[in-house]
Amino acid sequence: MVILVSPYDPGRFARVVVGNGGLLTGDTPPGRAFVDWLDFSQNPPGFEAGWVVNGATTSELSSEVVAAYDAPYPDDSYMEGARIFPSLVPISPDDPSVPSNRAAWVKLRSFERPFLCAFSDMDPITRGGEANFIRVVPGAEDQPHITIEGAGHFLQEDQGPQLALVLVNWLAGCACAVGGACIAFAYDDHWCSNRGQSR
Repeated sequence: MVILVSPYDPGRFARVVVGNGGLLTGDTPPGRAFVDWLDFSQNPPGFEAGWVVNGATTSELSSEVVAAYDAPYPDDSYMEGARIFPSLVPISPDDPSVPSNRAAWVKLRSFERPFLCAFSDMDPITRGGEANFIRVVPGAEDQPHITIEGAGHFLQEDQGPQLALVLVNWLAGCACAVGGACIAFAYDDHWCSNRGQSR
């Protein structure tokens, strides 16, 4: 949603981070992984939030975490929103949401505030989707875009600590307030080649 709104009201957003997301216009047919996901979401039974999230991660979630994802949906009657969500992704040019997405891409071409992509390497649906943002959005130029390794669709579950360090480091301008060292340097020394420099 932020991707869609931010170009229209850039004053509300000092920076934007996109991870495993997209702004589709239906020009390119969806991949098999998305088609399978869409079909599954629309065909009961067995649509359980915790099971879905666990299946879209590279790690095995604990039973407590799976139960937490299931908690808002005590029975299938609560799942209408979750089930319908995949069908709202525009996969053909005549989809009703395509005009607003196309308009957002036009606006993104002049979005000059910092724009960072942090996609994962193991999400079969969004992997590689950062390329369009990096190519089109002026604010994405010279940003330290990163591919989070070993993560599926739900970055926060598979590589939460690394993702947090990437965001904190970027928001801090690639410099740590404690000792002047790059925050992420303590975690992964390939991340920041410009530590100490403000972005």
